[in-house]
Amino acid sequence: MPSLNGKPDVMFEDDDLPYEEEIIRNPYSVKCWMRYIEFKQNAGRSTLNMIYERALKELPGSYKLWYNYLRERRKQIKGKCVTEPGYEEVNNCHERALVFMHKMPRIWLDYCQFLVSQCKITRSRQTFDRALRALPVTQHPRIWPLYLRFARNLPLPETAIRVYRRYLKLSPENTEEYIDYLRSVGRLDEAALRLAAVVNDESFVSKEGKSNYQLWHELCDLISQNPDKVTSLNVGAIIRGGLTRFTDQLGKLWCSLADYYIRSGHFEKARDVYEEAILTVVTVRDFTQVFDSYAQFEESMIAAKMEATAEMGKDEEEDVDMELRLARFEQLIARRPLLLNSVLLRQNPHNVHEWHKRVKLYDGNARQIINTYTEAVQTVDPMKATGKPHSLWVSFAKFYEENEQLDDARTIFEKATKVNYKQVDDLAAVWCEYGEMELRHENYEQALRILRKATAIPSKKAEYFDVSEPVQNRVYKSLKVWSMLADLEESLGTFQSTKAVYDRIIDLRIATPQIIINYAMFLEEHNYYEESFKAYERGIALFRWPNVYDIWNTYLTKFIDRYAGKKLERARDLFEQALDGCPAKFAKTIYLLYAKLEEGYGLARHAMAVYERATQAVDDGERHTMFNIYIKRAAEIYGVTYTRAIYQKSIEVLPDMHARDMCLRFADMESKLGEIDRARAIYSYCSQICDPRVTATFWQTWKEFEIRHGNEDTIREMLRIKRSVQATYNTQVNFMTSQMMKATTSSTVSDLAPGQMGIDDMKMLEQKAQQLAAEAEQDKPKPKEKILFVRSDTSRTELAELAKQANPDEIDIGDDDEDDNNQGPEEVQLEQKSVPTAVFGGLKED
Repeated sequence: MPSLNGKPDVMFEDDDLPYEEEIIRNPYSVKCWMRYIEFKQNAGRSTLNMIYERALKELPGSYKLWYNYLRERRKQIKGKCVTEPGYEEVNNCHERALVFMHKMPRIWLDYCQFLVSQCKITRSRQTFDRALRALPVTQHPRIWPLYLRFARNLPLPETAIRVYRRYLKLSPENTEEYIDYLRSVGRLDEAALRLAAVVNDESFVSKEGKSNYQLWHELCDLISQNPDKVTSLNVGAIIRGGLTRFTDQLGKLWCSLADYYIRSGHFEKARDVYEEAILTVVTVRDFTQVFDSYAQFEESMIAAKMEATAEMGKDEEEDVDMELRLARFEQLIARRPLLLNSVLLRQNPHNVHEWHKRVKLYDGNARQIINTYTEAVQTVDPMKATGKPHSLWVSFAKFYEENEQLDDARTIFEKATKVNYKQVDDLAAVWCEYGEMELRHENYEQALRILRKATAIPSKKAEYFDVSEPVQNRVYKSLKVWSMLADLEESLGTFQSTKAVYDRIIDLRIATPQIIINYAMFLEEHNYYEESFKAYERGIALFRWPNVYDIWNTYLTKFIDRYAGKKLERARDLFEQALDGCPAKFAKTIYLLYAKLEEGYGLARHAMAVYERATQAVDDGERHTMFNIYIKRAAEIYGVTYTRAIYQKSIEVLPDMHARDMCLRFADMESKLGEIDRARAIYSYCSQICDPRVTATFWQTWKEFEIRHGNEDTIREMLRIKRSVQATYNTQVNFMTSQMMKATTSSTVSDLAPGQMGIDDMKMLEQKAQQLAAEAEQDKPKPKEKILFVRSDTSRTELAELAKQANPDEIDIGDDDEDDNNQGPEEVQLEQKSVPTAVFGGLKED
């Protein structure tokens, strides 16, 4: 066809005519060309390339055209042998594109990747370099990953190293990647240099999340495990720098330094490092790491020496060297407890317990024990000590004592008494130990002199708890020292000196209840009874409840033993004083003692009054026991009929569990007295608090009672009461529900089920509850003429009248001395009935 628009002749089909015309009209439109290219996508390779070339000739600066054209050219050559000439044509096409597209990173990336796939190493490297020079620095991060991957895959480490060095100038934060590559290719010296620079750079932030300490450990492992390859660094200086920098992780760093010398063949230097390490570490974990590594090193050296000897044969020098190594290893194992103790003492030099352990480790070596004690008392600060610092002085003195050097022991004790302890008890313990040492050697006067010196009043008095004053000015108020002095004075001193010591203790207000009791007993032993009672009085004035309980108990017992009933009014005053303000917890013993006094030397009615008060004053848990004692004593003194009022009161005030037991005992008593109706009334009353499901024993007892003393009607009444009580306990919840449902039953039924004739389960349950409640109401026992209590329906008036019924066999003894208000129960006239004539038979007179 003829040329169009002055262009050379191009052969095209009729279908292409619209696109050609469009291009002729607007040859500088990328869209026109892209539509034409898309239309010819299935045409031949040469046709498609020709269209691209025509388009690029018109629009050489179009990125879209170049990008699609290059991609199409690479696709056409894909899968062919890299020696094909077509690869070079595509390369030339890329070069032509870069004349215009040299600022486009995508073109460079595709070109570089295409060259790498052709295995053109030098040309690829040069193209990467051209790309980095052509592109702005902000676009370099797109080129470097491909460049570095290309460099790492090369069998030329030097090229890759130089590429990495250039890369790190742009991105120093990726140094770890370079270090990993260096370690992978065996360039450990440069890797160590780079790692050391990273560790020393405080601004470096690891992309892998490693801390500076982890990087330090990597460096130490690298340089210690490869001493022959890392030659540019001073390994010893680096690791020791880490020791000063990471003081809480010394164990592994010491082991790394020793490992470096071992791998370098400097075994003696390694041994020196281990010795230095176990003498400087301050934690048990670090010590364990170093010691285990040290022991393993010695063991491996012995094993290596034995193998060498087995191969080379033995001689005298080898035997000596082997014995030396074995002795060194055994000594190391034997030193472990002592070395571990040294670590703990370096960790806390004021740990008293560890100093004592150190002394035990030197057992049998007197010189080392003395040196250890001396170092301990000089090192331990009593204000910072963990434990009891005075025990070091005491143990030191006892060591001299055990070796029969009393003068040296006294010297140690004298020095110990001048130490400024934190607590007064520490100094007091030293004085007491000092005195006990003299007692063990029978130097009694010396022991007394020492303790008198300890308790002497200083020139400047101070309060016991005043920490601003030294303990030497406060020890005169230490009860420990005074107690020992009092014991010594009782054993060795005179009566007056001992009494003066006890009086001084009380005057200083440091006495305890035991001291008061000891003082009073001491006076009692010397027949100073009134003085001992005065000592009790002084002690009572010093203390409050409950601390004064032991003093009162001892005082009252001793007073009764001494005077019995001679000073009864005084004894009563003492008891009243003791009971004034006495807590319920401690009242029982004093009340029993008081009642015993009244029983033995006073009036019986006074004793009963005391028991009566006791039942109200004692603790709730002991009230049941107190009532039992009261009933027992009342029965022994006045007879069993007197206990009826006590039983009634106990049943009223005691809880149900104990009241139930009292009812059973009360009923049993009435049964033995022949008062069957009274007993039955008691059982009836008690039944109201006895759930048949829980208290089966009660109902069995009542049943047996009715079988013995009742009839069919009484048994039927008992069973009726049992059913009533059981229904009451079973329907406690249902009863309340039924009461609420009564008012709303009709409306509820119509609302819930309008038009429904049947009754569902819930309604049947509610009706059952109502029925049970009604039966329980009907089965309640009706009041009868017999003994009933407050909890029954009988009135209090009837209860009072029934309680006044007397025993017909009781003898009425008038007591003119008693007041009218204290008269006994009034006699009640019994109803008289005529005896039927048939009873007498023929004996009846006319």
